[in-house]
Amino acid sequence: MKHTVTPLKDIVPLGQKMAFGSGHLVLNLLPGALAVFMFFLVTAFGMDPWLAGLLGGLPRIFDALTDPIMGFISDNTKSKWGRRRPYIFVGAILSGILFALLFQLSEDNSVMFNFWYFLLMSLLFLVGNTMYATPLVGLGYEMTSDYNERTRLMAFANTVGQIAWMLVPWFWVIIADPTVFPISEEALISIGEMGLSGDELIKTTTEKLQGTGVRKLSLIVGLVCAVLGVLPALFCKGLDAGKMENRKEIGLKTLSSNFKELGQGIKEVFKNKPFMKLCGATFLVFNGFQMVASFSFFIIVFYIYNGDYGQAGTWPAWFASLTAIITAFMVIPIISAIANKWGKRKAFIISTVISIIGYCLKWWGFDNSLNAQFNQSAAGKGLNNFVVSIFDAINPFLDSIGMSWFSMDTSLGGPWLMFLPIPFMAFGLGGLFTLMMSMTADVCDLDELENGMPRKEGTFGAIYWWFVKLGQAIALVLGGAILSLVGFDEGAVTQSAETMTRLRIADIVIPAATAAIAVWIMWKYNLNETRSREIKIELVARRGEL
Repeated sequence: MKHTVTPLKDIVPLGQKMAFGSGHLVLNLLPGALAVFMFFLVTAFGMDPWLAGLLGGLPRIFDALTDPIMGFISDNTKSKWGRRRPYIFVGAILSGILFALLFQLSEDNSVMFNFWYFLLMSLLFLVGNTMYATPLVGLGYEMTSDYNERTRLMAFANTVGQIAWMLVPWFWVIIADPTVFPISEEALISIGEMGLSGDELIKTTTEKLQGTGVRKLSLIVGLVCAVLGVLPALFCKGLDAGKMENRKEIGLKTLSSNFKELGQGIKEVFKNKPFMKLCGATFLVFNGFQMVASFSFFIIVFYIYNGDYGQAGTWPAWFASLTAIITAFMVIPIISAIANKWGKRKAFIISTVISIIGYCLKWWGFDNSLNAQFNQSAAGKGLNNFVVSIFDAINPFLDSIGMSWFSMDTSLGGPWLMFLPIPFMAFGLGGLFTLMMSMTADVCDLDELENGMPRKEGTFGAIYWWFVKLGQAIALVLGGAILSLVGFDEGAVTQSAETMTRLRIADIVIPAATAAIAVWIMWKYNLNETRSREIKIELVARRGEL
């Protein structure tokens, strides 16, 4: 493949990449923390699982409606600060504040009070988050017009974004640890006055502990997201919108015509065949992954440790965090290099096929007998002793700073082989969002060529992430259905051998099958580097540089 050197004017400065990356960290941290904290609606705040499910589903419907509207608004905004940055600045602050307020629930409130409070606050939070996320995605598409620099920008941003997934798995551990966010003296006195004992005392104390952890940790997450979220608005630069023609007036007087233009813009987006292939492939890869995302946790706890959460300890958190670390620092740089050498389509196909190999390797990685054999081998004993020595050395320090929850005990061995598929599986999502967001930026050029101004980065970004959110919603429903089909009993202390075998098969077959279909969809994707550069030349000849 013939390569073109990226012109200096099209290279995004490192400072801007870092600022844009901080925005992606927020984009990942907010939904990741939200998913963890919502689990405690049931365990800490006593909400019926059905009501908690409604709180997960109803706001998504609202979110699906607001994303395209926000995309249209940001595409057509006229301001001296640009089309995207004012919304990113305000949206970041609102998102952080509203996320923190969202989880200021009390175990002493009635269930229905907490339900309606959370539902209304969720809608407000999603308004702020949409105001932030949709323009930020659109800004990323227009920060450079170079085919390869777009991939490098998205690779950098997704690497930083993976930091969220290194942290989020530990939220479960932190919230459950009484030394991190201890129960107040007042709450302890209140529990004592109830005269409880046995299981009731344990249940009430656990609820207070979890509720305290959720409230305090949500304040920290909200503050961090507000601070990091404003950085793209302050330091990133998009297109010079002053030269952009045909932007619509946004206001109450033009509301009717705005909705007509929005509908027309959405039609044009859905007629864009390369873009719909990107959306279809994303839906399949991401939906397949999300559908079984919780299965690894269940397999570790109920298959490897036979339902003993104490013995399972921090292994699930280490599994998820190590996946994010390998994705960020090994997989994404490799994918970026492959894309620069052989093109984005081939990079996507290669990375997705590698991920399928990783999914298949999970059968052996989670096998109890193979892990037992490894722990008895010289290599296994050496690894276990090495890890024990490390934590023996740092445990006093961890205790002194309140991080004893981070410790790991491998004196009896560990399921080390389950980490072997991770470098392969990580190519799935690592390649997906790095490449698809870069390719969507290319599609925006094609849309301008075919449909003229204004450029619709915001609308394309909104529709793309609508498919991602649709995949998440469907995955939540189907994931629960699959657990029921394989015979998983959430109320049981242990699970049958047949159930765990079926669950392990589903954990492999579902993401591998959806990834394979995605490869088939992208096989004839034709918006390559040569065609993208031809489009850019035509656009510059038509309206000059933006």
